[in-house]
Amino acid sequence: QVQLVESGGGLVQPGGSLRLSCAASIRTFSSYDMAWFRQAPGKEREFAARIRWSGGITYYADSVKGRFTISRDNAKNTVYLQMNSLKPEDTAVYYCAARRSIVGSEYIYWGQGTQVTVSS
Repeated sequence: QVQLVESGGGLVQPGGSLRLSCAASIRTFSSYDMAWFRQAPGKEREFAARIRWSGGITYYADSVKGRFTISRDNAKNTVYLQMNSLKPEDTAVYYCAARRSIVGSEYIYWGQGTQVTVSS
C-alpha cells in the first residue's frame, strides 16, 4: 500500500523559513513526478511546485516562485519543499502528491497534509 507522509510544518514568523519533507513508500519512486499542493482556509487546493522523476526539471506557481525550492532524493524516496521568505498568505495545509511520469497521468497518491502557519 502506497503512503505519502509529510512532515516539517509548523508556526513561523513572516520572513522565516521552513523545510517540508514527504516520505513515499512507492517501490518505483524514481518513475514518479512529485508535487506540492496547498489549501488555505476557505479556499480551494492549489498547485505550488512540481518536480520531474529525474529531479532535473521543476515548476512553480507564480505565487511561490523565487521563494520556494522543490527537490528530491530518489535514494531516500523523499521529496522536499524549502520555503523561504514566508508570508502570512502562505498559511495553508501543504500536501505532497505523486503521479506516474507519463503524459496525461493524474496525481493518484496524496499525503495527509502538514499545517504551515505564518504569523507574528
